[in-house]
Amino acid sequence: MADWIYVDNSNVFIEGKRLSAVKQGLALDIWDAFDNRILDNDYRMSFGKLYDFVAGNNKAETSRAMLFGSRPPKHDMIWDIATRAGFEVVTHDRNVANKEKKIDTGLVAALTRDAYRNANSGDIFTIVSGDNDYVPAVQQLREDGFQVDVVFWGHAGKELREAASKFISLDDYLDELRV
Repeated sequence: MADWIYVDNSNVFIEGKRLSAVKQGLALDIWDAFDNRILDNDYRMSFGKLYDFVAGNNKAETSRAMLFGSRPPKHDMIWDIATRAGFEVVTHDRNVANKEKKIDTGLVAALTRDAYRNANSGDIFTIVSGDNDYVPAVQQLREDGFQVDVVFWGHAGKELREAASKFISLDDYLDELRV
């Protein structure tokens, strides 16, 4: 049995900043933070702690841990830190409007390729994201007999939580995941 981990970095990081804003009293609740774009810009998540949380005690059984995100500025060390924490980093350029692109589809492409080319029966796939865009891939993999877990903040998309084999909330670990 092996673990396969796929992280949408911006999704988990930005939503962590939003949850931290609520916990810091900057927003009434997560929906107030969302509606009013309130973030705790001091919140930083540790890639190593996130990897440890998701992989648990089975790091030796992790076949692949991928982290997807936008290409940082030239001298930014963020992805070097993620690589040292154990992630294979995949970055894509932002579009001309400075919007993140290709992250969700890149993650799904890697996930499905690994599932159908490299995985064995009993392997566990974990997506660290709360975006309902992943629902079709999760449903298809589950229909084909794969276990697909979702790890994210409690306000992950309802459809994604329900489509997953198991949903694990990060809410209680906000401070433990902090740098």
